[in-house]
Amino acid sequence: MAAIDEVCEFLKDCGTYYLATTDGDQPRVRPFGTAHIYEGKLYIQTGKSKDVAKQLEANPKFEICAFMKGTWIRVSGTLVANESDEAAASMLEAYPSLKRMYAVGDGNTIVYGIENGTATFSSFTDAPRTVEF
Repeated sequence: MAAIDEVCEFLKDCGTYYLATTDGDQPRVRPFGTAHIYEGKLYIQTGKSKDVAKQLEANPKFEICAFMKGTWIRVSGTLVANESDEAAASMLEAYPSLKRMYAVGDGNTIVYGIENGTATFSSFTDAPRTVEF
C-alpha cells in the first residue's frame, strides 16, 4: 500500500483526528473528520469563514494527531488551498453529510492538500515508523 493511501485510510478509520495550527504564537487544536485523496494528494476540508482557514493562510504548517486501537499517527507538512470547484466537488461527494453545510461555489467551502507530508505511526509495543508522501 502506498504511504498516502495508508495515511488516508488510518485517518478515515479513526473517524476523528485533531488538527493543530498556530494563531500567532498560540497553538490551536480542533477535531476534524475529512481525509480524501484527489489527484494523488491527500486533502482535508473546512470553511473559509472559520478561524482555522485564517490561521492556515497566515501559516500553512500543521500537525494532525489521531489514535486508534493502540496506535497513533502524527502527520505534518504544509496545507495548500485548492480553490478549484472540482476538488471541492470531489470532497463533497466523498463526504455527502457535508452537503448540509457546504456547496461547490458557495464562497465558503475550501479544501487543502497536504504537501511535503510526513506521517509517523507509533505505539507502545512497536518502534515508530515514518513515511513520506
